[in-house]
Amino acid sequence: MNHHEFIFPQSSYYGKGTPENIAFNEKLQEFSHKVNYISGLQTAGKIPARLAYLQVQELWQELKQTKQKLDSAKKA
Repeated sequence: MNHHEFIFPQSSYYGKGTPENIAFNEKLQEFSHKVNYISGLQTAGKIPARLAYLQVQELWQELKQTKQKLDSAKKA
């Protein structure tokens, strides 16, 4: 196990194994890990709450865009 796998562990995907679903699952797990780090930094007082909120909001918008792109690719 390298340090990247240790810091960003990936759970197995148990749904329908389409490329779009697997890609979204990967992005969702990445989102979850980043939100966890941001909330930890905010809780520890390393970053202000407003900055944490803005960062999570930005990550959410990225996740939403990814979902929309994957859905439109699925329909095409």
